[in-house]
Amino acid sequence: MPDVHNWQIGRSMKYPLQERHPRWQSAFVFNLNRCIGCQTCSMACKSTWTFGKGQELSWWNNVETKPHGGYPQHWDSRLLTMLDKLNPGGQVWRVGRQDSNRSPYGTFSGMTIFEAAKPGPAGPQVAVGYLPADEQWRRPNVHEDTANSSFSHATGEFGGRAELPEHRVWFFYLARLCNHCTYPACLASCPRNAIYKRPEDGIVLIDQSRCRGYRKCVQGCPYKKAMYRPTTTTSEKCIGCFPRIGGADGAPNATGAALEARCMTACVGKIRLQGLVQIDPDGNWADDPDNPLQFLVRERQVALPLYPQFGTEPNGFYIPPRWVPRNYLVQMFGPGVDHAIEQYSCPDRELLAVLQLFRTARHIIARFEIRKGPKVAEREVTLPSGHTRTQEIYNDTVVGYDRNGRQVATTTIEEPTFERPASLHVNSI
Repeated sequence: MPDVHNWQIGRSMKYPLQERHPRWQSAFVFNLNRCIGCQTCSMACKSTWTFGKGQELSWWNNVETKPHGGYPQHWDSRLLTMLDKLNPGGQVWRVGRQDSNRSPYGTFSGMTIFEAAKPGPAGPQVAVGYLPADEQWRRPNVHEDTANSSFSHATGEFGGRAELPEHRVWFFYLARLCNHCTYPACLASCPRNAIYKRPEDGIVLIDQSRCRGYRKCVQGCPYKKAMYRPTTTTSEKCIGCFPRIGGADGAPNATGAALEARCMTACVGKIRLQGLVQIDPDGNWADDPDNPLQFLVRERQVALPLYPQFGTEPNGFYIPPRWVPRNYLVQMFGPGVDHAIEQYSCPDRELLAVLQLFRTARHIIARFEIRKGPKVAEREVTLPSGHTRTQEIYNDTVVGYDRNGRQVATTTIEEPTFERPASLHVNSI
């Protein structure tokens, strides 16, 4: 297999296809500290794309409760177990040497799903994977709100106080959709060449005229976001709402502007921020510090990829929840967890401003600008590491622009308060 460079695992790896990159890549950041598990995003996607016959169990967007929930059931723990059996004790990270562009989180020295693949009874295997049983698809909300509690040998009791930095009784909501990976396992696994990445925005699509429903994409995708539709005997998946995005080069859609996906714009908890990042010919993200996604993912590294050790280089990134045990988060998001949570626990002036951009507009924000305001607060913050830091808060204004330079979002750090005159609004009850 050819060698490709995966910056998320900090090294070159084996991938079945030759390296090729789009001009722009659709990506997103989810802030898991804000998700309330309302499933509004899931229903927005369902009512737009998967309401047809045979799509009853097709949840392109879903929100599952971790650590016990999953759709399909146990999708991640099962694959992690498979990889550990193929490489016992070897699925580890080396964090001694880091490079901001080539290996920002260190180096994963274990096997990816492509490197661990071996020939089996059915022939050559492209990626380690499995086909979920029908039963595992039938309960999209299994173990919803089911907490994980630790047992105290000192007191002989479960539970304990809910205090940061880690809760003894905990769960969190994990919102998921297709990551439109740089090295998609679904694409590599398809024997019909029916799956492709759009060169203009990197969105991964399935050509329905070529698909024959072999379900190799379902088996190969480690995130299980390719799904089989029995009424058409073909596979389907999240299409990234590409008609709304309208192309990375600013091609107009029905509204005349590039819009975020349906699940993004419907988010009640304001956890989502979608964007497009420019990709260099070698696969690295172009230097664009005024792009909010570039700022959060590459500049500050406060948003991390989901299971980067799988090797697909997903383009979905998450700000980890602060109250969850670190070893669980490191397994899920890699060794950058401590750094990300330290920053999020006490954001500096610039990071605090960018965090306000989540769900301020339906348009894709390509560039942000911070207009400085007066100092409004100062507080002492105890970080997860135990250190104390003084945080100064300024009422700055952050402005977002689309790719055409039009202003599409404006918000301040301190939310304004408006008091209505009592004489004009008499209570009539």
